[in-house]
Amino acid sequence: MDDTLNVTYLTFGGHVDVDRYRYVYFVIMFTIYILIICSNSVIVYLIWVHPNLHEPMYIFIAALLINSVLFSTTIYPKLLIDFLSDKQIISHQACLVQFHMFYSLAGAEFLLLAAMAYDRYVSICKPLQYPTIMSKTTVSIFLVSAWLLPACQLVLPTAMSAKEKLCRFILNGVFCNNTIYKLQCVISQARFVRDMVILLNVALVPVLFILFSYTRIFVISYRSSKEVRKKAAQTCLPHLIVLINFSCLCAFDVITVQLEADFPKTVRFIMTLQIVMYHPLFNPIMYGLKMKEIHKHLKRLFFPAKIK
Repeated sequence: MDDTLNVTYLTFGGHVDVDRYRYVYFVIMFTIYILIICSNSVIVYLIWVHPNLHEPMYIFIAALLINSVLFSTTIYPKLLIDFLSDKQIISHQACLVQFHMFYSLAGAEFLLLAAMAYDRYVSICKPLQYPTIMSKTTVSIFLVSAWLLPACQLVLPTAMSAKEKLCRFILNGVFCNNTIYKLQCVISQARFVRDMVILLNVALVPVLFILFSYTRIFVISYRSSKEVRKKAAQTCLPHLIVLINFSCLCAFDVITVQLEADFPKTVRFIMTLQIVMYHPLFNPIMYGLKMKEIHKHLKRLFFPAKIK
């Protein structure tokens, strides 16, 4: 703690041989960060400039990719600075801001995926009502709600954490996730219940809604024509794969904190980095390759000579 400025500093204790491999870590993570920004931005650009992609499904995809960039930007700049620094430290206040942004954007990801599931459900199961239901107003409400609801719900636990007394000052990680709770002297039952309610609202309920929506879609598609089944498979499977991938990473984030003593430091370091490496790169690859219209525009952008 800095007594002059009354600032509490925390140390990231999850790094492995950072003094020895700092430049290797920096080059790898900086390259991945640039790839994340470029790959996501290219698809957002294509959706923005092509009128035939100005549909709710593609707008939600663009929002999801923007969310991936914001999610990465919450972690990568500080992580890169730490690789080049002699001490990997952060103020308690800045750590809480990173904690809030990390979980707000993670919650937004689930809510955006839920909005996409609802969009696919209406498109496939209620095609005649689709233009009325999925209006510009509805899409705007979904987008604003996806970003605001998690952020607002996380204000209280973040503010309460700022007032908690700390008995430890070394974070067992490389960025501020729920490992900050391990620093507190007392973890109250009320805090646990509050966090479970937030988890239910921003993750579990959206996941259950998504699974219900896609179950309904596949049941109705199975009873319909081959063309309907093909449309369902082409548009729904990428969303489901993204959901499964992100859900596994979030589950791992929770499990590693609860079982931190059971993971070797190197294993925990590698797997923690996977949370912020794979998913932001996975989204643009999945949507770029599996969504027919986006894939077509990508080929025209990068291989114009081969497109007649």
